[in-house]
Amino acid sequence: MTKVLFVCLHNAGRSQISRALFDQAAQGRHQAACAGTTPADAIHTNVLEAMAEIGQDLGARRPVRLTDELAEWAEVVVTMGCGDQCPYIPGKRYLDWDLQDPKDRTLEEVRGIRDEIGRRVAALIQELDGRPR
Repeated sequence: MTKVLFVCLHNAGRSQISRALFDQAAQGRHQAACAGTTPADAIHTNVLEAMAEIGQDLGARRPVRLTDELAEWAEVVVTMGCGDQCPYIPGKRYLDWDLQDPKDRTLEEVRGIRDEIGRRVAALIQELDGRPR
């Protein structure tokens, strides 16, 4: 079981989508958490709507601040747009996913971001499971 941490700036979009899709696809084989370097007050409304379309209710989730403990917990850290604010801890595997921030995007644009994250999550889980792509 691999522990994966998804990190973005506000923990209100990309990292929340990533964690939800990862949890769904991993089916308990791996663990995930998400956090933001400067968390927002709530998940973006357009993200809630796009995720609800695929049966993912994120309404009870709240953005959380990235802590040293959370970064230490992870074996794989996936960063998305947090640049120099993202943590670097030696011995961790880092992946940087260059994805648009869904904040202030149209629902159609957020769907595209969601679907791209879904493809990347599927590939990551396949790799963590030791299966060829």
